[in-house]
Amino acid sequence: MTTATIELGYKARDAFEPFHKRKQRFGCIVAHRRAGKTVASILDLIDAALRCSKSEPRFAYIAPYYAQAKDVVWTYVKQYTRGIPGATINESELRVDFPNGARLRLYGADNYDRMRGIYLDGVVMDEFADQPPQAWREVIRPALADRQGWALFIGTPKGRNAFYDVYQQATKSPEWFDLKLKASETSLIVPAELEAMRAQMSANEYAREMECDFDAAIEGAYYAEEIAKARTDGRIGFVPEDSHLIVRLFADIGGTGAKADNFTFWAQQCVGLEIRWTNHYEVQGHPIAAHLNWMRSQGYNPDRCKIYLPHDGSTQDRVFDVSYESAFKDAGYTVEVIPNQGKGAAINRIEQGRRLFPRMRFDEEKTRGGVDALIAYHEKRDEKRGIGLGPNHDWASHSADAFGAGCIAYEEPSAPVTLNFSGGGGWT
Repeated sequence: MTTATIELGYKARDAFEPFHKRKQRFGCIVAHRRAGKTVASILDLIDAALRCSKSEPRFAYIAPYYAQAKDVVWTYVKQYTRGIPGATINESELRVDFPNGARLRLYGADNYDRMRGIYLDGVVMDEFADQPPQAWREVIRPALADRQGWALFIGTPKGRNAFYDVYQQATKSPEWFDLKLKASETSLIVPAELEAMRAQMSANEYAREMECDFDAAIEGAYYAEEIAKARTDGRIGFVPEDSHLIVRLFADIGGTGAKADNFTFWAQQCVGLEIRWTNHYEVQGHPIAAHLNWMRSQGYNPDRCKIYLPHDGSTQDRVFDVSYESAFKDAGYTVEVIPNQGKGAAINRIEQGRRLFPRMRFDEEKTRGGVDALIAYHEKRDEKRGIGLGPNHDWASHSADAFGAGCIAYEEPSAPVTLNFSGGGGWT
C-alpha cells in the first residue's frame, strides 16, 4: 500500500519538534506570545485528521470565544488545508472535510453546551486559562471517551487557575507531554524587541506573557490576592457540610437555550463568624428541572436549604413560562430575592467580598470551578484612556456575581443558626 505525501507548506520551529514527535495522549504547552503555538497545534490537528484510519474521524479546535476562533484560527486553517486534494472548506460552519472522511471544526468555549453529544478523536483547547473549566470536564472530556481521543491544552498563564492545574498534572505524569517556552530561552524573538517590550509592559505583564510566570499578578484581578492568602493560610481544603446547619444557595441566573449564560449556585454555611463555601454548581443552558435535580443529588432538600436569587429571579424564564422564584417555591423551597442594588452594585459586592474574605473557607474539591472563576474575575480596562470600566463580563463573572450575592446577603450572627426538626423543619 502506497502512502501519499501532502506538502502543507509548514516547517516546524525547533522549539516545537518535541511536540510533533510526542507519543502521549494528553499534552500541555505553555508558551510566550508569538512563539507559534497556535500554528503548531493547527498543523498537528490537520496531520492527525489526514492520518486517522477510524471511521468518520472528528477533530476540534476550541478557542475561548467563537469570534476569536473565526478571526484568528480560521485563517490559518484555510491556509494550510486549501492545497489538500479533495478537501472541502465550509465557511459558514468553520469546518474542513478531508477526503478520508475526517472533519476538523472550530468552536468557541463561550457556547460549549452546543458541543454536547459530539464525539472527538482529537482536540486542541486554546488559551485554556480563558475558558470555563466545566467546558472540558462536562463536555469535551466525555466526547473523547469512547474513541479514546487525545487532547492538547495550550496557552499563556493567567494566574494559578485551571490551566495551571493542567500544566502541573502534565509535568508530573508520564502519560502527559509538557512543554514550556519562555521568550528568554527560545530565541524566537530578537533581544532588542524583547527589551523594547519589557520597557513598555509592566513587570507582571512581561513575566506572565513572555516568561510564562503563573505567579505574576493579573492586573485588575479582584480576588487573586485573597485566594492566594487563603491557600497560604490553609483555608482551601476539605470543608465538610454540617448537617445540622442550613445551607444557603446563592444563584446567578443564566436562563436556558443555546445562547443562555451560565446558571450558578454557591453553597454557603456560617459557623460563628466563619463563612464556609462548601459546594459550587455551574451549567449552561439547562432547564430549572436540572438545577432541582442537582440540589436533590446533594441532599439540598427544602427542610435544610434556602435559595437566594438575584433581583431578576422573579422574571419569567426565557424558554419555560415560569419564573425561577415561583419554580423553586413550587418545589417547596424558601426563596429570597435580593433587591436590585442599583448603580455600583458589582463594586459593592466585590468590596464586601474582600472585607469578609479572611473569614472564609472553601472546599477544595467541590468549589474548584468557583475558585477558578474568582481568580479569573477581573476589571475591564480602557487602555487608551487608562481607566477601569468595571468587572469584565466573561465566563468567570457568573460565579463571581453569585459569590458576591452571598457576601452582600451575609448578616453578622447574633446567635447560632441551626435547624429545628421538632416542628417539622424550619430555621431558628
